[in-house]
Amino acid sequence: MKALMILLPLFLLAGPASADVAVSKRDCDRLVRYRQAPGVEYQPGVDAHGRPVAPADLGGGYNIKVPEIIVIPIEVLVQDRFHIPANSVLWNAEAQVGTVIVKGDQVYYEGQLLGDPETAALAELCREYYPPK
Repeated sequence: MKALMILLPLFLLAGPASADVAVSKRDCDRLVRYRQAPGVEYQPGVDAHGRPVAPADLGGGYNIKVPEIIVIPIEVLVQDRFHIPANSVLWNAEAQVGTVIVKGDQVYYEGQLLGDPETAALAELCREYYPPK
């Protein structure tokens, strides 16, 4: 069984070092995000074998276009955090602590990409070494 050989830094030692690490196809399959094969997209009114079927949205359905960028403000309700009584002037106070932005499959908090860059780099190497068939 062939395995991907990658040089990874070892930070457990006093100084930087490297070691050969074998990453199997099974390991890579866990890292690499699924990408749909061309030609298998959903087609309304057609089953998996290309035969016509009744549409599932018999009432006409809705045509909702999801925005390319989704902005999610992260807020803290002060009354919940500090147990402020309902009759206080501070009852409806909010504090915005940050903003999450979703662009495609990327998620950012306050402009910083969330995720593990090392895992992303390893997944890219897996895509190159074990290309989809």
